[in-house]
Amino acid sequence: MDYDEFGFFEENVREAGLPWTGPPTVRREFVEVGAGQRVSALVWGGGSPRTVLLHGGAQNAHTWDTVALALDHPLVAIDLPGHGHSDWREDRDYWPARNAEAIATVIERLAPEAESVVGMSLGGLTAIRLAARYPALVHKLVVVDVTPGVNLEKAAPIAAFVDGPQTFASLDELLERTIHFNPSRSVSSLRRGIMHNAGRREDGTWQWRYDRLRPPGDRLAFEGLWDDLTTVKVPTMLVRGSLSGVVSPDDIAQFSRLVPHARIETVDGAGHSVQGDRPVELARLLDAFV
Repeated sequence: MDYDEFGFFEENVREAGLPWTGPPTVRREFVEVGAGQRVSALVWGGGSPRTVLLHGGAQNAHTWDTVALALDHPLVAIDLPGHGHSDWREDRDYWPARNAEAIATVIERLAPEAESVVGMSLGGLTAIRLAARYPALVHKLVVVDVTPGVNLEKAAPIAAFVDGPQTFASLDELLERTIHFNPSRSVSSLRRGIMHNAGRREDGTWQWRYDRLRPPGDRLAFEGLWDDLTTVKVPTMLVRGSLSGVVSPDDIAQFSRLVPHARIETVDGAGHSVQGDRPVELARLLDAFV
């Protein structure tokens, strides 16, 4: 099956109710991050990137396509290690601490003057570590539907989908399961997501592009991230989806206590993947914040 990863943008725009002004300027880049590993990214626009976008676990940079089209300014959307077109790690350590090391190298190479770093879910936790350990690279921080207070119980609905089969007999089988776990999303958007996030193998079966996270044991590997937040002095915004259970009221209270200057926003009608459920609304928040 032919796949043109840059061939869906008009469909994104029409579905979001945005004006179509022609194909955007987008290219894929690869950056060496050490130990023979490469991280891939989508570079949007021809100028110096203003924004860096980090997706969630089991996603890829294309999850931000509609947001990028709505923002309409130069930016970089990065495939986290082990996701999308980025290389997999033998140790399967795709937790925030190791991710931040690789992402810092990518930002230094592709977006050294970026005004903001936006991270959703695993990307949001990675962005928190990045802001704490590489403050020169993060001038504004946006965390989407996650805090260090996430745990196995809060993430259970997401894990039920992500930890399912890695391969499928057909595209229809993969799509059917995806629809079951995302009933509020349009079939066309889910099909686009699958085309970006899975590939057809030589035997005709389909396989997700993401590698599996190394099991953290009896708890998620987010040690120290609340402490990291105490060091964040740059303008910060926490965005949550109104339909998501990943961020609790207690999490918001803790986030606000540790980052008292943080702006807290809720996007109505959005679940955990705010960028997929309400991309235009999220883009408006980002545009106003940046």
